[in-house]
Amino acid sequence: MANEAHLSAGMFKFLKDLAANNDRDWFKANKARYEKDVKNPALAFINAFGPKLAKISPHFRADARAQGGSLFRIYRDTRFSKDKSPYKTHTGIQFRHEAGKDAHCPGFYLHLEPGRVFVGLGIWHPDSQTARLIRERIADHPAEWKKAVYGKSFTGTFKLEGDSLKRPPRGFDPEHKYIDDLKRKDFIAGAKISQKMVTSPEFLNEFYGFCKRGAPMVRFLSVAVGVPF
Repeated sequence: MANEAHLSAGMFKFLKDLAANNDRDWFKANKARYEKDVKNPALAFINAFGPKLAKISPHFRADARAQGGSLFRIYRDTRFSKDKSPYKTHTGIQFRHEAGKDAHCPGFYLHLEPGRVFVGLGIWHPDSQTARLIRERIADHPAEWKKAVYGKSFTGTFKLEGDSLKRPPRGFDPEHKYIDDLKRKDFIAGAKISQKMVTSPEFLNEFYGFCKRGAPMVRFLSVAVGVPF
């Protein structure tokens, strides 16, 4: 059955134009276009994905509110950046754990940007205490970690990504089988996809399949940080 919440090529056309005209006057003149081609379709997609997400876990939220929900704001935080361009040139959607208050918690993610589209999952930039909990879980349950992220279903779709420490973290065996994973600062995985896939009427089901295959890693991380899956 085709997806009624259809992400169209108009989204990528708008974002491409925004990248070439990243200023407040242009955005103000094209805000209706942003609402029509980007914001409203993204919110409809989030709303439609809710029932499918609940099949994976009842503890993750598809929040279709215009502000404060699963859709990231288009506005950049430029306070601490040399780049003062006011708008993001991508659309980000995160289905985060109900216990999470921001992006630094277990979740599923969809990144939509001209020429760079991917599905992501895991925990990005966890604080030091959270990172230690994850490392301890990996160190103490290596077979469980192996099953979560090194099985054929997972590795056939996702690749572990993110920043890592240069040296083994203090208190962990440098000879541990998964020392490279224990050195991670981000516990995330990604899968590159095409704009053609995203704009297909079947993408809602395709995205569900990605999240389902990535769920073992998100489950492992949820247990590690003490939240239900």
